[in-house]
Amino acid sequence: MEEFNLYKDIQARTGGEIYLGVVGPIRTGKSTFIRKFMENMVLPNLKDNEKRVALDELPTSGKGRAVTTVEPKFVPKEAAQISLPDNINLKVRLIDCVGFLAEGVGEEYEQQKARMVKTPWSKEEMPFAKAAQIGTERVIRDHATVGVLVTTDGSFGELPRESFQDGEERAIGELIRSGKPYVVVINSRDPYGAKAHELVKHFEEDFQASALAVNCDAMDQGDVFRILKKLLYEFPLMKMEFYIPKWTETIPEEHAVRKALIQAAWKLIQSVSHIRDLTPETLKSDKEEIKEIRVEDILPSSGTVKIRMEVDDTYYYGMLSDLTGVPLSGEYQLISMIQELAKKKKSYELVEEAMNSVRDTGYGVITPLKEEISLEEPTVIKQGSKFGVKIRAASPSIHLIRADIETEIAPIVGSEQQAEDLITYIRENTDSKDGIWQTNIFGKSVEQLVEDGIRTKLNMIGEESQKKLQDTMKRIVNESKGSLICIII
Repeated sequence: MEEFNLYKDIQARTGGEIYLGVVGPIRTGKSTFIRKFMENMVLPNLKDNEKRVALDELPTSGKGRAVTTVEPKFVPKEAAQISLPDNINLKVRLIDCVGFLAEGVGEEYEQQKARMVKTPWSKEEMPFAKAAQIGTERVIRDHATVGVLVTTDGSFGELPRESFQDGEERAIGELIRSGKPYVVVINSRDPYGAKAHELVKHFEEDFQASALAVNCDAMDQGDVFRILKKLLYEFPLMKMEFYIPKWTETIPEEHAVRKALIQAAWKLIQSVSHIRDLTPETLKSDKEEIKEIRVEDILPSSGTVKIRMEVDDTYYYGMLSDLTGVPLSGEYQLISMIQELAKKKKSYELVEEAMNSVRDTGYGVITPLKEEISLEEPTVIKQGSKFGVKIRAASPSIHLIRADIETEIAPIVGSEQQAEDLITYIRENTDSKDGIWQTNIFGKSVEQLVEDGIRTKLNMIGEESQKKLQDTMKRIVNESKGSLICIII
């Protein structure tokens, strides 16, 4: 299933056309790679007649120091149309390039003259070295959708490893200039050995290229799968989706946590251009607010990656502390505060209607709860010749009355001019940040003077007056028929 998903992703990124340009130095096994690739991926999915034609077109692998490919070959000549499960239809064709010459191979010269070869790009023959340069460039630029650089660690053949380095660098330069996805295949008799491993590391570190070691002569479907998967991750990253904790969406952009998330996301966008770039090093953030950045999902078919950014819990509780004004440092305190606020919310809901009423009309009543009502024992009553039952109920009722308090500040400053100067001083402070409230008059702010005046008036209602007011309200509620005469002495 994973194999078909890979082919489906490749189909989406290449438009259903896998045209593999195979480049690199000569005598590294490019023709062997093409033959094995065809045998494992293409031929099993062709019909009998098409398969016979494709078999005849497979390149032969040379031995010793002989150069077998002197001009580009398209394998097969016409792109093979293959159908895979899940409605996956692909066109596949490989292009076998003229290889860059390696040191120690004398095929460039014949009888002390530059060896001339034929190419599809010129009516006249051209020197071998020039054919290799132009061939690599044209194949990658004009014919291939993706590239494969085949080289070797020197574990087979007669040429040492050093013979291929110049050709490698020239081929990889052409691939980089083309801007197309490519992968480096290191052909080795021992693909899991130390020498092959070091060479893979060399290409990844020095050329920032995806590389893997394979024994091309023994290449199987698993190797083809690994190569295509590497290629898929070489396509440009088209979209990065960042997922952040929901609570961070409620804080302003200038908040330290929000700024850290934005800066970390921007840094990642700048440092990542391919899926393969998403390594633990690139995902690591130097922001103390960010606990972790991880890849949550990769959608190779569309070049989309989903990134999850986690923030340290300390900042979450810090945000809640700032929001509520209650110090919170952990989940226990948070749950305790929620329980307490829930109780207070329930209590406020009982008085909310009365509070709204008193603000609007100046008067509001809090309706008693069922559990606050007390019932007396039923008693028999007589009314004329008839009898009945009386049940007395009593409950507290809370009455809210808005009484506007008036107070004034009247400092005596001296002359009329001094009074005018004080008014000017107060007016000037009106436009300041704290306004008139913090204006200082004789050592006290206007705010303090007003509060003192209000407090003095409220304290004038002593306990005796409060008791009388309560008794009066009780009589009004229980005995009045709507009329009220009030005499204040």
